[in-house]
Amino acid sequence: MKKISRSIIAAATIAACSSMLPAEGFAANGCGGASWYALRSKTASGERMNPAILTAAHRSLAFGTKVKVTNRNNGRTVVVRINDRGPFIRGRVLDLSRAAAQNIGMVSSGTAKVCYQVIS
Repeated sequence: MKKISRSIIAAATIAACSSMLPAEGFAANGCGGASWYALRSKTASGERMNPAILTAAHRSLAFGTKVKVTNRNNGRTVVVRINDRGPFIRGRVLDLSRAAAQNIGMVSSGTAKVCYQVIS
């Protein structure tokens, strides 16, 4: 009886602790669509959007997070810094600055299938 109740308590504790993890932990790596934008408006982080620097928008990753983005069509990669929120279109996981999109070869198409990985 004691073994069963200890197992149940251990399982309940693990379940309770895992539900308290931040949402970013679950969004640390992923794949989906990406688009790019080149506005000069303020970003959600408060800085002015500059299409010439390597930045991106993500729905939940912390501002300042560095993310390695790989274009699945050609294998090219770029490291960007998250400084905005978005994208808000179903199936898209990142909005890249024009410079980042150019580095991975997706400016002319406007969108691409990408995978991303948090690196810091």
